Amino acid sequence: MGETLDIALIMDEAGGFSPSCYPFIRDGLAHTVEMIHGGEAPVADLASDDESRHVNGQQLCFGLRDYGVERYGLLARDVLTRWGISKTEDFGKIIFAMVEAGLMRKTDEDTLEDFRGVYDFEDAFDVPQPTSQN
Repeated sequence: MGETLDIALIMDEAGGFSPSCYPFIRDGLAHTVEMIHGGEAPVADLASDDESRHVNGQQLCFGLRDYGVERYGLLARDVLTRWGISKTEDFGKIIFAMVEAGLMRKTDEDTLEDFRGVYDFEDAFDVPQPTSQN
């Protein structure tokens, strides 16, 4: 069976998320590592044991928000919602499912709780509209 079937199963078991979110989460993690630690974070290294490139749950949530806005602009929240992601805890569920599948790694200190209530999606992804001047 191919990666698509495996990813679909992983996302389903994580909470019924669309497998389409996998590349976003993977690339968003690499983006976050690059933001926090500098340099490029090759996607192939995401499951390595190099703790010097580690990011915590809060950092990852903010990095995924920034990456989503950079990639999808004003549609970021709509895209995430279409994939079944509506709160920061959903990011955690996906990450921990990927860790369990060996696609990513975590430290002993990392918990799903790190992803709970980091920010409100409506506030985080709604970009203020310019006011008209008369």
